[in-house]
Amino acid sequence: MLLNFWPMNDSMLPHSDSAGTEAAADYAELAGVYKACGDALRLEILRVLERNAYGVLELCSIFDVKQSAMSHHLKVLAKARMVEAQREGNSIFYRRPILAGDDSAELARLQLYSNLDLLPLTTDTRDRIGNVGEQRAQQSQAFFSRYAEHFQAHQELIAEYPLYATPVRDMLQQQLAGEKVNRLLEIGPGEGAFLEDLSQMADSVIALDNSEEMLQKARDFADARQLSNVRFIVGDTRSALEQSVSVDVIVMNMVLHHVASPADMIRDCAALLRPGGMLILSDLSRHDQSWARESCGDLWLGFDSTEISRWGAQSGLAEGESIYIGVRNGFQIQVRQFLLPKNGNRALTGEAACQSEGSATSTHPSHCNL
Repeated sequence: MLLNFWPMNDSMLPHSDSAGTEAAADYAELAGVYKACGDALRLEILRVLERNAYGVLELCSIFDVKQSAMSHHLKVLAKARMVEAQREGNSIFYRRPILAGDDSAELARLQLYSNLDLLPLTTDTRDRIGNVGEQRAQQSQAFFSRYAEHFQAHQELIAEYPLYATPVRDMLQQQLAGEKVNRLLEIGPGEGAFLEDLSQMADSVIALDNSEEMLQKARDFADARQLSNVRFIVGDTRSALEQSVSVDVIVMNMVLHHVASPADMIRDCAALLRPGGMLILSDLSRHDQSWARESCGDLWLGFDSTEISRWGAQSGLAEGESIYIGVRNGFQIQVRQFLLPKNGNRALTGEAACQSEGSATSTHPSHCNL
C-alpha cells in the first residue's frame, strides 16, 4: 500500500482558542509599546528617567512643556508600561519599571531602553536636570540647617542610632578581620558618633558633609574624643571626586533618602573607591509614612532593595552581604554591602559620564544620619 505524505505548514496545525487569544494579546501589547514610543519627546523622557525618578512638574521644567501635555505623555507611557508611578507621600514621581519578564513586549522594552541609553542628552536638558537636582538639594540642606540643633530628636523618630550603626560596624569588622585600611570615608557623619569606631579601623578617615552646621557638630565630637586621624571636608561626593579623593572603604548611614539623585551618588561612590574597595550603606526600605518628608526632611520614602541593587550594578559594583532589620514603628532598615572588583572596572563619572551617558552633574545632599 502506498501512503501519500503531504507536507504540513503552520496553517494546517491545530491551534487552541486559548493560544490564539494569548497571541492576539501579545501582539496588542507589543503594538502598544511601539506606539507609545513613536514620539520624540516621549523617547527623551524615557532617556532622562534612566537613573532617576521625576515628578510631573520637574519633567515640565526639564523639557519646557506645559503640565497638561506632560501628563498626557506620561499617561501614554504608563499604559504601555514604559514608566510607572512611584508615590512619595503626597507627591508622585515617574520612573522606569524594573523589568523581569521574558515575553516579547518586555524584551522590546529592554531593547528600547538599551538603545535610548546610547544617546546623549542635549546640553540644555543636562543643565535643566542639574537645576532640578539643585532645587532638591537646597530643600534638604534647608531642613538640616534649620534643625541641626534638634538632630538627635528627629533621628529617633525613625530609628535609634544603634539599630543601624551596630550591624554596619559588625559588617565592617567582619570584612576587615582586624586589619586597618589606609583611608576610609564616611558620607554624612551626622553628629559624628560613628567616627569613633571608624577611626580605629583606618589610618585616616574623611568625614564628608555639605551641611556646614552638621559637619561642625561632627568636628566637635571628634575633638572631644581626641580623634586625631579624622579630616573634615565640606562638600558632596562630586566635590570629593574633583579633589581626587580615593579611599578603600565608604560608609553612609541613612543618607540616600535625603539625596537628590541616589543613583548618581552610588555611581560617585564607585568612582571614589580604590580597586577592591567596599561600600557599606544603611537606609530605609520603601515605606508609606509620608510624615517623614515634613518631619525628617526625607526626599524619598525609602527604597526597594532591587533599586539599590540595580544602582550598584550600573555603577560596576558587585553585591555583597545584605541585612534587613525591622523597627517597631513600622520602618525597615536595610544594610547593604557592595564591592568594587580588584580589576578596577567602574562607572564613568564627571564630565566623561556627561559626555557618554548624558547624565547631569547634580548636587548631592550627603549630610545626615536619618
